Amino acid sequence: MAKRLAAAEKEVLVEVVRFTQKNGLKGSDGGWKDFLARNDKKFGDSVSDPRKRSRDVLLAFLHTFSKDFQKYFGKLVKRQNERSAVQQHMIDFPDEVSPEQKLVRLTAEHPEYRKNYCFPSYQEGWKVLRIGEVSSLVSSSAMLAIDCEMVLCHDGTEALVRVCVVDNNLEVKLDTLVKPSKAITDYRTHITGVSKKDLEGVTSSLVDVQKSLKRILSKGKILIGHSLYRDLCALKIDYSQVIDTAYIFKYANLPTTASASLNSLCKSVLRYSVREEGEPHNCLKDAEAAMNLVLAKLKHGFNDPIEVAASSVTESDASKLFAHRIPVHLPCQELCKVFSGNPSIDDKIDSRIRGEFYSTCISFNDVDEVEKAFEALDGQMTKDSGGRLQKQVLLKLNNGDVVSFYVRKMVYGSRPNQFEVPKKRPQLTEDAEPKHADVDQQNKKRKCKKHVN
Repeated sequence: MAKRLAAAEKEVLVEVVRFTQKNGLKGSDGGWKDFLARNDKKFGDSVSDPRKRSRDVLLAFLHTFSKDFQKYFGKLVKRQNERSAVQQHMIDFPDEVSPEQKLVRLTAEHPEYRKNYCFPSYQEGWKVLRIGEVSSLVSSSAMLAIDCEMVLCHDGTEALVRVCVVDNNLEVKLDTLVKPSKAITDYRTHITGVSKKDLEGVTSSLVDVQKSLKRILSKGKILIGHSLYRDLCALKIDYSQVIDTAYIFKYANLPTTASASLNSLCKSVLRYSVREEGEPHNCLKDAEAAMNLVLAKLKHGFNDPIEVAASSVTESDASKLFAHRIPVHLPCQELCKVFSGNPSIDDKIDSRIRGEFYSTCISFNDVDEVEKAFEALDGQMTKDSGGRLQKQVLLKLNNGDVVSFYVRKMVYGSRPNQFEVPKKRPQLTEDAEPKHADVDQQNKKRKCKKHVN
C-alpha cells in the first residue's frame, strides 16, 4: 500500500489530501494547514489549495500519518485510479458505454457529489466494495434500488433499522428489519413505520446486511437511491457505482445545489405520490420509486428542467413556518413574541427533540400571512441545505437571557431575488440590547454541537 501511495499521480494525491481535509484527519504534524505552517517557512499555510502544492509536499504530508492510515490511503489511490480508468475508457470507447453508466457519470458530475459521497470508510465497521473490471463495467446495465430507514440512538447517532432492495423488474431482493447495536431513543415510527414491537425477535445485524449487499452487488451492479449517500452512511458501505435520483434531474425552480424530495419528484416525473400526507415511509415503496424514476429517465430522457416546488409541500404546510434548533428550555409558546399576526404554535413533541434542541411549526391563516410574518422577522437571511429561505432570530427572555433559533419557510421562495440578505446581526425583539457574552456563549455551544455530530 505504501508503494501504491508513493507511485500515485499528483492529481490522485490532491484528492487524498482533500479527503483528509473533509474528514478533519490529522497526522503527526496535525492537519493539512498545520503541516504547511510548520514545514513551509516561506509561504506557511497561506497557499493551502492542494492543487497548488508540489507532489513531494503532498506525499510528505500523507507520510505523517500512521501505517494504518497510509494503508487506507493506498486503497483510496486504487479507487481513484479505477475511476480514472473508467472515465478514460468511456472517452476512448463511447459506443460501449451503457445508458445506465451515463447516469452513474451524471451523478458523479453533480456539484454536491464530492461533498456528500466522501465517506469516512477508514472508521471501524465500514466496508469498501469493489466495482469490478473496467472493460465490463462501462457496458454494465444491471441495477438495484435501495432504501433504508433509521432510528435515533441514545448517543444522538442514527442506526439502520430496515433495508429494502429491488431489481429493475421491481422484484424484491432484500427486505429485512435490523436490530441496532445501540439503545434506541426514538423509533420515529411516524416516519419509519417501525415500532418497538416490530423489532421483537429480530436478530439480523448491520454486519449481516453488509454481507448480503456485498453478495448481491457483485460484478459491478449499479446501486440506485434517492439521496443515496444517506443510506450508504447508515449501511457503512462505500460504493461508487451509484445513481442518485436526486442528482440526475434538472430543476427549473430550485437552486443548483438543491434537490426535490422523493415524493415531489415522483409527482412531477411519474405522476403519482409515493405516500399521502402524514403517512409513514414505506421502505419497499421508496426503493421501487427510485427504480421507477431511473427507468423513466432512461426511457424518456427528461433532459429539460422540471418544476417540482409547487408539489413539494401540501396546502396546509404552505401556511406554516418551521422553527428549529430551539433550546429545549424555551417554552414553545414563547416563540409567539417574534411573529406578527395571530399564529398558533404546535406543542413540542418528543419525536422533534434532538439533544439540546427541538423544532416545531407555526401555523397561520393563509400563505399571505406567512409571507408577512417571515418578512417582518428581524434576523440574518440564509438558505438551508435544500435552498429554502430561513432567518436566525434572537429572543430576549423575561429573565434577561438571550436565545437563538432559526425560522424557515416550508416552501421554496417564489421571489428569491426580491430578498436582500442583510449583513447585520439579527436584532432582539422588544427593542432590547443583546448580551453579547450570552450570545457568543450560545454560538460556541452551537459550533461544538456541530463538531460532535
